[in-house]
Amino acid sequence: MVDKLIIFDTTLRDGEQSPGASMTKEEKIRIARQLERMKVDVIEAGFAASSNGDFDAIHAIASQVKDSVVCSLARANDKDIMRAAAALKPAGQFRIHTFIATSALHMEKKLRMTPGQVYEQAQRAVRFARNFTNDIEFSPEDGSRSDINFLCRVLEIVIAEGATTINIPDTVGYAVPDGYAALIQKIREQVPNSDKAIFSVHCHNDLGMAVANSLAAVKLSGARQIECTVNGLGERAGNTSLEEVVMAVKTRRDYFRLEVGIDTTQIMPTSKLVSQTTGFIVQPNKAVVGANAFAHTSGIHQDGVLKARDTYEIMRAEDVGWSANKIVLGKLSGRNAFKQRLQELGVALNSEAELNSAFGHFKELADQKAEIFDEDILSILSQEAKSAHDHETYRFVSLSQHSETGERPCARVVFIVNNSETIGEAHGNGPVDATLHAIESQVNSGAELILYSVNAITTGTQAQGEVTVRLSKSGRIVNGVGTDLDIVTASAKAYFAALNKLNSNTERLNPQCS
Repeated sequence: MVDKLIIFDTTLRDGEQSPGASMTKEEKIRIARQLERMKVDVIEAGFAASSNGDFDAIHAIASQVKDSVVCSLARANDKDIMRAAAALKPAGQFRIHTFIATSALHMEKKLRMTPGQVYEQAQRAVRFARNFTNDIEFSPEDGSRSDINFLCRVLEIVIAEGATTINIPDTVGYAVPDGYAALIQKIREQVPNSDKAIFSVHCHNDLGMAVANSLAAVKLSGARQIECTVNGLGERAGNTSLEEVVMAVKTRRDYFRLEVGIDTTQIMPTSKLVSQTTGFIVQPNKAVVGANAFAHTSGIHQDGVLKARDTYEIMRAEDVGWSANKIVLGKLSGRNAFKQRLQELGVALNSEAELNSAFGHFKELADQKAEIFDEDILSILSQEAKSAHDHETYRFVSLSQHSETGERPCARVVFIVNNSETIGEAHGNGPVDATLHAIESQVNSGAELILYSVNAITTGTQAQGEVTVRLSKSGRIVNGVGTDLDIVTASAKAYFAALNKLNSNTERLNPQCS
């Protein structure tokens, strides 16, 4: 018999806690649909009680996702659980994930509760959640640093009250693989009713061991659910990477002897969608989804791969959704060909108006760029989704800039501010610096630029540039992404995108949880 490993994706909840990664409702829906297309078992869509925006997003996802279980996080209190249940109500199948801290440090310093109070609150929370669903997950926050005897007492009572999944979070990324696996094994041995629940793992990557810890618990102590995020997205050093655990189990089936239901050909499209939506660029040497993941530069390696791919490749690039970067469309391509390519990419647009708008931007790009790749199309759609739903206080119109050796660059930017055209002009240390100063000369946002990053969407000198700008103001951090064939123009677009988020009431900071 081969067991199934449940993939619990928390990109939309824990992943969104990355500084600047907060998403709008429409962005969350789009990612949820892609996760469903990838056949993720459980989608943690958010934390319903944290904000009205998160509640609305979870409710919309619960209305539209049919093939995955939709989940909401909730603190161990009646108000949070009722809010989660209300948000999840439209779902065909849903889960309430409730949590409370169990480590001595968290109970004393954060909760200011005694162990007895935490025990009783955990019990009451799971009992109350049973009024809404039989699919209940319980997490003892900071579980990896909790007293084992107290932890087992809490877990025994929540299982008795109806918790069907027990998640042991390594909240601060403190665990090491053998110790973490031993902890879960000891819990399963000491809790008399542990066989009544599925054990889950939720690891953070502060010491670079999130994937190793998760897989160790699966292999050595019988955990059968891994909580993870696309691209390992998450606050601080991130979470367990979905693509890495899935491909590890798939590639080393001989070792893990587990099945996963993920459609691995959707891994790359999902990775790109999450990256473009959040503005968190995937590092080139990232396993599975990095640009260099299947690149071979060593002459010996190249020779071996040409003779037999499995000499240096343990998995095929196409198995995780990498395309051959072939030209798919051009300036002479028609609307039907464009629509067909969208279907092949697994992209579903909501209306003919959205299709017409996307096709119009495709034709504009095709007039400037001879070779159009899948990545270009996905970038167009990502920008379409943002502009269609975001309230734009600022909108880019045009840009002119001049720079030459020995002269200080200058830039002139024309943009819309609340339906009025504005012109900003400034000098800078380079064309990008001059452009951003030109914008700020009229905006005076008071924001601090804490990250500026450029990424080529495809290969070659005609590649579109994708720029990520991260701004900080009054403790709030937002990301803006812009794409264009001209890097300076892409920079201006990214800056305006970030400014629009700073001015948006829908953007918010997420609370830190398990």
